[in-house]
Amino acid sequence: MSDDLFENAPAGSAEAYDSSAIEVLEGLEPVRRRPGMYIGGTDERALHHLAAEVLDNSMDEAVAGHANRIEVTLEAGPDGTAGTITISDNGRGMPIDEHPKYPGKSALEVILTTLHSGGKFSGKAYATSGGLHGVGVSVVNALSVKTRVEVARNKEVYAQEFSQGLPTTKLQKVGAAPNRRGTTVSFTPDPEIFGAQKFKPARLFRLARSKAYLFAGVEIRWKCSPELASDDVPAEAVFQFPGGLADHLKEQVGARECVTSDFFAGSQDFPANEAGQQQGRVEWAIAWPLWSDGSYSWYCNTIPTPDGGTHEQGLRAALTKGLRAFGELVKEKKAKDITPDDVVTGSEIMLSLFIRDPQFQSQTKDRLTSAEAARLVENAVRDHFDHFLADNMERGKALLCSVMERMDERLRRKQEREVKRKTATNAKKLRLPGKLTDCSGEGDGDTELFIVEGDSAGGSAKQARDRKTQAILPIRGKILNVASASADKIRANQEIADLTLALGCGIRKDCDPENLRYDRVIIMTDADVDGAHIATLLMTFFFREMPEIVRRGHLYLAQPPLYRLTAGKESRYARDDAHRAELEATVFKGKKVDVGRFKGLGEMNPQQLRETTMSPESRSLIRITLPQEFEQRASVGRLVDELMGRNPEHRFNFIQNRAAEIDRDLIDA
Repeated sequence: MSDDLFENAPAGSAEAYDSSAIEVLEGLEPVRRRPGMYIGGTDERALHHLAAEVLDNSMDEAVAGHANRIEVTLEAGPDGTAGTITISDNGRGMPIDEHPKYPGKSALEVILTTLHSGGKFSGKAYATSGGLHGVGVSVVNALSVKTRVEVARNKEVYAQEFSQGLPTTKLQKVGAAPNRRGTTVSFTPDPEIFGAQKFKPARLFRLARSKAYLFAGVEIRWKCSPELASDDVPAEAVFQFPGGLADHLKEQVGARECVTSDFFAGSQDFPANEAGQQQGRVEWAIAWPLWSDGSYSWYCNTIPTPDGGTHEQGLRAALTKGLRAFGELVKEKKAKDITPDDVVTGSEIMLSLFIRDPQFQSQTKDRLTSAEAARLVENAVRDHFDHFLADNMERGKALLCSVMERMDERLRRKQEREVKRKTATNAKKLRLPGKLTDCSGEGDGDTELFIVEGDSAGGSAKQARDRKTQAILPIRGKILNVASASADKIRANQEIADLTLALGCGIRKDCDPENLRYDRVIIMTDADVDGAHIATLLMTFFFREMPEIVRRGHLYLAQPPLYRLTAGKESRYARDDAHRAELEATVFKGKKVDVGRFKGLGEMNPQQLRETTMSPESRSLIRITLPQEFEQRASVGRLVDELMGRNPEHRFNFIQNRAAEIDRDLIDA
């Protein structure tokens, strides 16, 4: 090795980095240093996530059959704003005996002060639960200036207090309770973490009510200080809904006229698995109002999953296949062309799933990724939907007619776009980007433009595509960040100019979605950190330059695999490490597995790329959308400006809050 490597090293650089620079964080200190890693940030949403974590623990007790009453009490602080929240249940109560692994500490103290401690790992204490990682209540404790836990067990009441993750008292017996049992958790969020932000009574009120809808067997009592009450938030209320989601949907739809007078609602227990374990259950309620933009609520183990996931996919498949089959039954040949979007667009859907060991995309559980959920939900709902359609033929025909009207409108718009696309191609053929490999537009399916990272991946994608419906546009690495670039720089950028020409709909005030040359625009990048960076830059481009394209649901993210797992003649593909672990534990259980990692899309042969990422029959896409509400859209805009804009301080703060996640991703990569 050349000595030149060392001659230009900064003086004192070795002394500046030694063992004293290596910091080891103890207990819950990592949570206070990096709260974003555990609750997604320190904003208002993250603050209310704390309340949801504690409430979810009580809901788990109810779903497991050990509790039937939960109380949520919001108290005002000295300044008259919401300060302390108390959540109690009449379940079994946290264990208070000494923990065998931590002599001298009660199980309660271990649960409150140790990450990844809890009763939901083995499945012995809970068959299905929302808390999975053992971080919920300990994170709440870490981010609260004061936490008090009371446990009623064995006709006695025990209590312990904490502050910022550390115990301030010992576990103490505080009295007798011959007729009481369960757990009570009171906490006050730490202003060092959340600043001046306070709980919103209306938001907590809606949270408590929604939980009662999700499990018909529980009664939830709400109470708040008089100064926090309002027209929308009563000082006291009791929620109990025997009809579950159907009651919730009835309230949501109100007096609006629907295609069918009856909702499609029901529930189904899943069959036991090979080991004889109950796999869970699903409950649903769906309405098709005559005039609606659509509303979709997805839950897993009472946890909201706003980005949907595999349970959503299962429901969409069941509804689509059911209507196609009913169309065949009534001799409606065109029904075979119905798509999932035709069925669900404009509908009001509520789906609640309970399964063992669910897999989510992140700790905040915004998207369900458990592969088996799609199959379980589809099989459970499909049979009920077939009966719903066939038991009342007039009802079934009315719904089929409504969906087919939507299908005809979709096909009409598609035909108009195709005419415009072909006209534009013929009139401006020389102006189309040279790297664009266009589709003929002569197939039965919708047209798609894949924006692909690099010429190598572009070459594989061209061979893997359906030439009639799929177009390919390779781009060169990381495109310009439009959120921090001047208008002149954006106009001069060749990659952006090529992309704009290919789409044909214009940008900013000149953007007309009706002129979009493709039904779907799909960002397809490598399944690694660099690929995620490129996808982020492209999403920023669409959000800033073509927001209406995003709002109308034309933008998607492809989901290429990161791993190929092979055992004997059987091969499966895994999206990420969690999916890989799931496949190894289920599909390849006990087998020797050969694991290959794809460094990029270009490493896949065309057949693999088609099978895993491009074929509509086997791929998985994530639709990128914008919220309907103006305030939520404005919030998204501010976030994009902060993270992608010109001020580096906002990005620095964001990275600081999530440094542990970034480090982990780099190591995994």
